[in-house]
Amino acid sequence: MTDQPMNVLITGASRGIGRAAAKLAGARGWNVGVNYASNAEAARTTVSEVEKAGGKALAIQGDVSREQDVINMFDTVEKHFGPLNGVVINAGITAKSMPLADMPVERLKSIFDTNVLGSYLCARESARRLPAAATREKTASIVIVSSAAARLGSPNEFVDYAGSKGAMDTLTVGLSKELGPKNVRVNAVRPGIIDTEIHASGGDAGRLERLGGLAPMGRPGSAEEVGEAIVWLLGGKASYVTGTIVDVTGGR
Repeated sequence: MTDQPMNVLITGASRGIGRAAAKLAGARGWNVGVNYASNAEAARTTVSEVEKAGGKALAIQGDVSREQDVINMFDTVEKHFGPLNGVVINAGITAKSMPLADMPVERLKSIFDTNVLGSYLCARESARRLPAAATREKTASIVIVSSAAARLGSPNEFVDYAGSKGAMDTLTVGLSKELGPKNVRVNAVRPGIIDTEIHASGGDAGRLERLGGLAPMGRPGSAEEVGEAIVWLLGGKASYVTGTIVDVTGGR
């Protein structure tokens, strides 16, 4: 089965892996809803890159941890492009590296509200809408962005983030079984150490260089390498793949 034009919503698409996936989707001629939380300028840059690559794009502001924002986000992209047949649940945050014993409750609530509640709200809305666009000949697809931290634990750094990503792995398995009979596929990618801004935002700009070489391939990955896996899972060439978690970790 070959790729066909798709209407796709990507959360957290203003930078990093989300932006890379959006640009690759644009190169396939897809229509892309570019969700962002607050950085409108960065979202406009993503829209421009999608359009230069050959697709169409629309920037949509929304906080994924707020139910009404999520509903509005889906409504907006469907009003603009038509029914969705692909969603990438990517929006997520981290915080300064520290052991769990030092983490204030406000930090924990922030991480889990965005990374877990936000992802579940987006997954729930996808589950309500994507079956209408799915057929046996053209499945609909949800791709969830997890992390290798889910199985490595990120001790003394981000055990809260790692736990939130463990929830993504469970969501992938469970939702794939719920939606498989409706011809909606649910898969995840689990990136390793990837060259994005998330390391600096965690207060450790040297983390990428320090840990990137620990992978058997001897380097960090790129956002584009993760994006390629996401777009493959979205498209028709992965038509019999569901409930699968793809590690993009350089072997770590």
